[in-house]
Amino acid sequence: MSIVVTGAGGHLGRLVVENLLARGVPAGRIVAGTRDVGALSSLAERGVDVRRLDFDDPDSLAAAFTGAEKALIVSGTDFGRRVEQHVGAARAARDAGASLVAYTSAPYADTTDLLLAEDHRATEAGIRALDVPFTFLRNGWYFENYTQQLPVYLQVGAVVGSAGEGRVSGAARSDYAEAAAAVLSSDGHEGAVYELGGDTSFTLSELAEQITKHTGQPVGYRDVTQPELEAVLTGAGLPGPVAHVLADTDRAIAAGRLLIDTGDLSRLTGRPTTSLSDAVAVAAASAPGAAGVSAR
Repeated sequence: MSIVVTGAGGHLGRLVVENLLARGVPAGRIVAGTRDVGALSSLAERGVDVRRLDFDDPDSLAAAFTGAEKALIVSGTDFGRRVEQHVGAARAARDAGASLVAYTSAPYADTTDLLLAEDHRATEAGIRALDVPFTFLRNGWYFENYTQQLPVYLQVGAVVGSAGEGRVSGAARSDYAEAAAAVLSSDGHEGAVYELGGDTSFTLSELAEQITKHTGQPVGYRDVTQPELEAVLTGAGLPGPVAHVLADTDRAIAAGRLLIDTGDLSRLTGRPTTSLSDAVAVAAASAPGAAGVSAR
């Protein structure tokens, strides 16, 4: 029997596979599902069972989940179609006999007004309707949503947002991956809904302070209105609907919707979550134009 991870070619899915290996799960028991099998040749060389898995191809789903004991459905990015895709993958896992289907969702998905959570809420409902044991991993905001924009912040000298002094319980992608691996490699998680976020919250002003500290370049926080933020995002080349959803996330931060104080993430991993300071330091060490005065 195997543990199937969808989206294993992506950032989160790949980290989940690596964490399963680090936890001592035999490589042959791990199925790394991906659209591009060739891209995961290094995992295959280590003994991981790499299988083609395409949310839009029912035959690939049936083959990928064959022999599955547990499955992790990593949420996709095909907006407008991903509810159908997620539930279809969960159905294939159930039909293959999986005893647990875990899904990476969004904070407080069943009650929040966060636009980004709408697909997750519908997916959770669809999985519940399948009558299969489930675990919902409601991942909070990723540090990488900010740190990958470091070159832009340094270029303009500011983090631009509309979150005001709202606080967000962010964590590193590796933290969320480790939590997922903990669930997949241990028992007792059936029916659990985990609200996952960093141990310490931060404002976007505090994010700017950390960027200044670790790059040696002054970066401030520029608070704008939500329509103004949408205009900034579309001006940077993002499609209007994507800009609208991202600007709504800042509205949600201002309203406290991404403040998560359950402690679920650190309990699952068995360690404190990565700090904002450490995450920015790592990003600053490789950011073009950063002095890196305190990067480590």
